[in-house]
Amino acid sequence: MEPLVSNYSRFVFFFFFFFLFSTLLLLPKVRSGDAEALLTLKSSIDPANSLPWQGSDFCKWEGIKECMKGRVTKLVLEYLNLTGELDDKSLNQLDQIRVLSFKGNSMAGQIPNLSGLVNLKSLFLNDNNFSGDFPASISVLHRLKVVVLSGNRISGQIPGSLLNLRRLYLLYIQDNRLTGEIPPLNQTGLRFLNVSNNQLSGEIPVTPALIRFNASSFSGNVDLCGQQIQNPCNSRTIGFGPSISPAYPTTPSSKTSSKHRRRSKLIKIIAASVGGFIALLICLVLFWMVCRNCTKRRSKEEARNKGMNYSLEDLLKASAETLGRGTMGSTYKAVMESGFIVTVKRLKDARYPRLEEFKRQMEVLGRLRHPNLVPLRAYFQAKEERLLVYDYFPNGSLYSLIHGSRTSGGGKPLHWTSCLKIAEDLATGLLYIHQNAGLSHGNLKSSNVLLGSDFESCITDYGLNTFRDPDSFEEPSASSLFYKAPECRDTRKPSTQQADIYSFGVLLLELLTGKTPFQDLVQEHGSDIPRWVRSVREEETESGDEPTSGNEASEEKLGALLNIAIACVSLASENRPAMREVLRMIRETRAEAQVSSNSSDHSPGRWSDTVQSLPREEHLSI
Repeated sequence: MEPLVSNYSRFVFFFFFFFLFSTLLLLPKVRSGDAEALLTLKSSIDPANSLPWQGSDFCKWEGIKECMKGRVTKLVLEYLNLTGELDDKSLNQLDQIRVLSFKGNSMAGQIPNLSGLVNLKSLFLNDNNFSGDFPASISVLHRLKVVVLSGNRISGQIPGSLLNLRRLYLLYIQDNRLTGEIPPLNQTGLRFLNVSNNQLSGEIPVTPALIRFNASSFSGNVDLCGQQIQNPCNSRTIGFGPSISPAYPTTPSSKTSSKHRRRSKLIKIIAASVGGFIALLICLVLFWMVCRNCTKRRSKEEARNKGMNYSLEDLLKASAETLGRGTMGSTYKAVMESGFIVTVKRLKDARYPRLEEFKRQMEVLGRLRHPNLVPLRAYFQAKEERLLVYDYFPNGSLYSLIHGSRTSGGGKPLHWTSCLKIAEDLATGLLYIHQNAGLSHGNLKSSNVLLGSDFESCITDYGLNTFRDPDSFEEPSASSLFYKAPECRDTRKPSTQQADIYSFGVLLLELLTGKTPFQDLVQEHGSDIPRWVRSVREEETESGDEPTSGNEASEEKLGALLNIAIACVSLASENRPAMREVLRMIRETRAEAQVSSNSSDHSPGRWSDTVQSLPREEHLSI
């Protein structure tokens, strides 16, 4: 009997092991909780079954923009013609979502209870057909920063419980049917607000958060009053709509023309049409010849403009990477969900100048277009928040080209032809700023020069010097101080075009020596770059020695550019040449260099590489 029992036990053991193993094999095919919740949600908002949600990996489904540890963290279903209503049970199961957007669909019904989305930071339900009361349940979502419910049919009052959202940054609820008073929102971080085009009434609360917004945030609510809209609450005002002028039928002219006149007119029309057709044909031929040479550039611009269809909401949903921090503010690389990349500068001081003056300056800067300028594409402003949006330049800055970066290591000496090309690019862009806009740059340095797709030099951060508060004193950073003209090193003094020419000269010396004017020269030789270069040249003159590199032609080309730089860094501003004259000298030097260039010329691009010895440090002082 023992062998029988033993065999039976062995059979039971193997059968249990086989059952357990088969069960484990089937487990991966069971959908996760988020997948089930998503499919349930789909059944309620996509009755037409237009969403192609298939496959076991739900993180790759359309609209699932981000997953983390197998959980959905970003769900963006925009402009997909989704209908139906939101299912609160399935939606609240997605409790790891940070960004939720159903923008631009045709969803209806009341916005359900969303209290289960405890990690939600940004909510976009705008431009749908939602109705019913304002979703007060969002007031318990303490991580919520962005709320966009505009363009719906939401009614009722704005709940006072919104004050619980201490991190609230943006609230857009315009173009709804909201009634009652505006709650006394007092979140210090609230930077963007729009409650326009509702049926709100009463006095706009004078809180630190709401006093910063102007009339555009509250327009279209005829029963609102308050100092923000310059409508005192102690006087009743009557609003009139736009005047309508009555339209009267015009009396037709009498038909007295003869048959001969009609025939003459017909002949003239035919003759004019033939002549016009010939002229049009000639114009089309000429136009085609011009466009043939511009196709590539136009295609690039169209692709850029196509990607530029973004809003503040898109920027807030974009992933950001810090590129740098300076005296004017912080700069970020923003990658939108569409894949389009922009550079965003967040200004440090958003209180100066006033909003209207800031807007006028932005309009001026936004109209500037030049191949050697980084274009300003958009700006967003609130009383204490100002964002500037520029094109993103993936090739980095001139500073990185000269000195290298953390990833690429040290920079390499540039050939003299590159030095002359960069100098001409910068002079051309700076002259455009001076002449066409009547502005000064105010902070020209190698890190504010970006490299375009063809490695052309493009100036950025121009015209921002006017955003400094003249009553505040802030020491310029070391990276900016040694570029500034002596007369402008006090930040309370306004920048001038002559000061820009000094900065341009310092930048040329940096290009020619390969030394940073704010670090290398001070640490190694105890002086700034103009004094160091002057000392080297004086010592050469006194000793009678000439630097030799084995290529006198290259030394002559670099020396000519050096002479231009020395003229630009004259201590007396009246002795510096105008930018037009600087550009003329650079172009003449470049033209002469191109005529005498040799394909086998391997001359150095740095003037300091041709110098035999450095000056004696004991004679230098700052």
